[in-house]
Amino acid sequence: MPVEFLGIAATNEGSEVTPRAGASFDKEYTLKLARAHEDHGWDRVLFAYGSGSPDPSPAAAYVAAHTEKLQILVAHRPNVSYPTFAAKTFATLDRISDGRLAVHFITGGNDREQQREGDFLTKDERYARTREAIQIIKRAWTSHEPFDHEGTHYRFNDFVSDTFPVQQPHPQVSFGGSSPAAYAAGGAEADIYCLWGEPLAQTAEQIASVKEAARAAGRTDVPRIQVAFRPIIAPTEELAWEKAHRTLARIKARKSGAPLSRRHPLRNPENTGSRRLLAVAAEGDLHDRALWTPTAAETGGAGNSTALVGTPETVAQALLDYYDLGVEILSARGYDLLDDAIDFGRHVIPIVREEVAKRDASHQAA
Repeated sequence: MPVEFLGIAATNEGSEVTPRAGASFDKEYTLKLARAHEDHGWDRVLFAYGSGSPDPSPAAAYVAAHTEKLQILVAHRPNVSYPTFAAKTFATLDRISDGRLAVHFITGGNDREQQREGDFLTKDERYARTREAIQIIKRAWTSHEPFDHEGTHYRFNDFVSDTFPVQQPHPQVSFGGSSPAAYAAGGAEADIYCLWGEPLAQTAEQIASVKEAARAAGRTDVPRIQVAFRPIIAPTEELAWEKAHRTLARIKARKSGAPLSRRHPLRNPENTGSRRLLAVAAEGDLHDRALWTPTAAETGGAGNSTALVGTPETVAQALLDYYDLGVEILSARGYDLLDDAIDFGRHVIPIVREEVAKRDASHQAA
């Protein structure tokens, strides 16, 4: 079973431990970080979405035009553009990148963040809209004949695009969430289903829920599973744990200054995924081989926020534990974005790829 590595395509150096020094879109830093991923064994980088952040699509086009093999994952909220327009945007991006695009559909787990761009639907209504938008976009990517649509959230007549993606039948669709509504929508429509880093037992339960939802939707295949972590590595276990506690202290210091993010509340998050991370953190700091939760607790379970702590060998083995559950895509980003992307690419990715190759060879021989 192949394994892929997804990193982050930040447009500035800011993180939970480092306030940004300049503009939100730093062209030189954006390309430097992307090239660091391309040069150090990563497969793909995510261009995230926020209501006030740089638009991920032109940022992705810029990176695609200045890299050769790095794949791009563009986050998209269906409320910000009509599906026919979004379909053309992404088809154009796939052309610019010579077929390196995937699209991550975000339903939105925080009402205030959604309302900043005019979205006042309830959470379950948003999931239904996302599912409908994905269906329209897929059809626009593949239909060479005009078609009409009359659904709950979108209505139009006689649309046909003259802009089609390189990838056939279409770019991969990525989706995430931990609620029943999320499983139903993503299980039906996603090529990739994204989870945040929980303990192995809970991750296995979520994978089973995704597969069950896919079967309930009548699919004969299932989405590939992606799980996200914040690796903290060092040459020895002692140094890794010292680094972990320094990182936590830096997060606390950063919180005392400028807000970490307007996208996510630090207390009482609305979305199921963040509440799950906080519940895991409340059960204990350390789970399984290396999963460390204080970083999630300190940031309110904000997105990808649980750490894997240890030497490169320890972190690689922890990632392989998830691979053995059926996780094919390992998402990782450090707290010092550039340096950590290079270190992880140099020291962790080769170990995981080598061990996966051994597993594949063993299965083929059996």
